[in-house]
Amino acid sequence: MTTRTPNFTGWRVTVLSEEDGNTDRLRRQLGLLGMAVTIQWTPLAGTDVPDLVLIDADRGWDELLPFSDALPACPVVALLGSEAPGRISFALRHGAGAIIPKPVAASAVYPALVLAVSIHAERAEAARRIAHLEERLKLRPLVFAAVARLKAERHVDDERAYAILRDCAMRRRMSIEQLAAVFLGGSETLREVG
Repeated sequence: MTTRTPNFTGWRVTVLSEEDGNTDRLRRQLGLLGMAVTIQWTPLAGTDVPDLVLIDADRGWDELLPFSDALPACPVVALLGSEAPGRISFALRHGAGAIIPKPVAASAVYPALVLAVSIHAERAEAARRIAHLEERLKLRPLVFAAVARLKAERHVDDERAYAILRDCAMRRRMSIEQLAAVFLGGSETLREVG
């Protein structure tokens, strides 16, 4: 997957942290990137998700983010000064795609944002592909039923029946599962193939 380096101008970013020297440096650096920055130490509302979230993983708690153990609604960057496995696990569980070490160095911000956005896009694409494949898998019994019907109607073996179904699907630019459903529904007889 080729990812372009994003232009962050106009992005809304929420920093979930108590205000301190790190948040001051973040506010300044994010502002230089053209981002609108909100700093809060209260849970993020699930109805108003920003374009990007930075979370203090050293002190954060589960309810700070409206998502965990799933694909986050936006890219997440963890602010981390601890090497504690539990804090690293917290960051991963909440979908962090990158870490900015504390104390925050200005030079660490932009690369972490780019990495988090890229990782989030890759995760979203993988989730979309998995959902598509799972949907096709659910429809596989239709394909088997269509193959069985073609075998009986045309007196051919499994391979030839599947080839007929596949060739028809390709000609009509449909998935084989869609064509099997149409065929089994009785609205098509697959006349165009032998």
